[in-house]
Amino acid sequence: MQGLSGLPLFVVHLIAVARAITRANRTPAARVAWVAVIMLLPLLGVIAYLFLGETSIGRRRTRRLRKAEDRTVRPDDAAYAPVTIEPEAVAQFELCRTINGLRPVAGNRILLLGDPDASSDQPTLDSDSAIETLARDIEQATEHVHIGFYIWLDDNNGGKIADAVADAARRGVRCRVMVDALGSRAFIRGPRWRQLREAGVALVATLNDIPRLGHLAVGRVDLRNHRKIVIIDNRIAYCGSQNCADPAFRIKAKYAPWVDIFLRCEGPVARQAQYLFLCTWIAETGEPLEGLATAKPEPERFEPGSVAQMYGTGPTTPGNAMSESFVGAIYSARKELLITTPYFVPDEAVLRALCAAPRRGVETTIIFPERNDSWLVENTSRSCYADLISNGVGVHEYPLGLLHTKSMTIDGKIALVGSANMDRRSMQLNFENNLLVADEDVTAEVRARQQGYLAVSRPVALDTVRAWPFHRRLVQNAVGMMAPVL
Repeated sequence: MQGLSGLPLFVVHLIAVARAITRANRTPAARVAWVAVIMLLPLLGVIAYLFLGETSIGRRRTRRLRKAEDRTVRPDDAAYAPVTIEPEAVAQFELCRTINGLRPVAGNRILLLGDPDASSDQPTLDSDSAIETLARDIEQATEHVHIGFYIWLDDNNGGKIADAVADAARRGVRCRVMVDALGSRAFIRGPRWRQLREAGVALVATLNDIPRLGHLAVGRVDLRNHRKIVIIDNRIAYCGSQNCADPAFRIKAKYAPWVDIFLRCEGPVARQAQYLFLCTWIAETGEPLEGLATAKPEPERFEPGSVAQMYGTGPTTPGNAMSESFVGAIYSARKELLITTPYFVPDEAVLRALCAAPRRGVETTIIFPERNDSWLVENTSRSCYADLISNGVGVHEYPLGLLHTKSMTIDGKIALVGSANMDRRSMQLNFENNLLVADEDVTAEVRARQQGYLAVSRPVALDTVRAWPFHRRLVQNAVGMMAPVL
């Protein structure tokens, strides 16, 4: 009888293992890790796979997204003059073009905003260089305001933007706001959400209906829309790591200040940001806005201007597009590679590309926050330190808050800024948006910001890592082994 009672559980394990092995867009390491979890943890492993192993956002939503992407008209980049890109970067721009079909465009004006004092000994908690500029642009909007944030808090900065959007809607500007249902859950339940609705703002909380079996969520319950994107009047776009919140970030105040970066873009690339926003908005609402990204008049062109390209990924994007974009950028470097990322849980391709860069003669530096709000990420990141440092990568830790800036500069000529971290969540699970810029002046500004972080950061020596206690290394490596399933 005992053998018979164990048979159904054995069959369930086999089905779960078969699914873990055959699911598309999964690396070999992830397959091996999930098979081990399922087989070594009876029943619990199956439950873990049910909640964390699947990355479906629902068949209906997937179909809606793909239809929206097919219907939404991409900006007519052919109407603009040919772009001139450094030969080493041509392949990187072409790779990113294959993700959304958006080509690099010239004639953009890109301004670096963000935390101007984040590298000082006493960083301020005022990010008005970004939020105030955004609020002023919203106040001057005449046609529409489109906003997408992962986290929107009802604090000083969040309130400023909410007030500006509500005022714009009352004077007849068409305002559309899209926030993540989990990241902005307190905002959605609070008075600001009602304020926006009563002012006439169209509101969407994305991914609030993860596929369910009865009352239980099926698949990863933490699939999120992590994008930070704003488009105003089809001519101005914002992107970067900035959420709509104060640097004090009161929901995780013990790690504050949150140190961020935000770019203000004018020119043809703003239409590419519009395309990314519209694809998700149309899929969620069905509102017929398919031609808005190409509506007249054409965006203003600036001379001399930056060459730029926007791209976005998500759980419906084929392959490992975000990981591949990082790997391509790393391999395009010839002299210098400077990276900041708060969450570092690399796949094998990204880790190997980083370790190979110094051996190719590329001066490679990565800056992480010294204290991370995720215990799992902090330990996984540090499990990679020995590998990185022994291969010549300079590893530094920023001590003055949570360095939330996601940035990469390549040879002082190319900059990559956006919402995506170098972790599995950004590379395979979340909806993300990044901006690739080929402009030495813009890159110099981003690099100067990175150098400011670096100036106050502490280098991590290989001897220090090797001297960590055995129990610490044991925990780090054990957590690191589970990175493919996190």
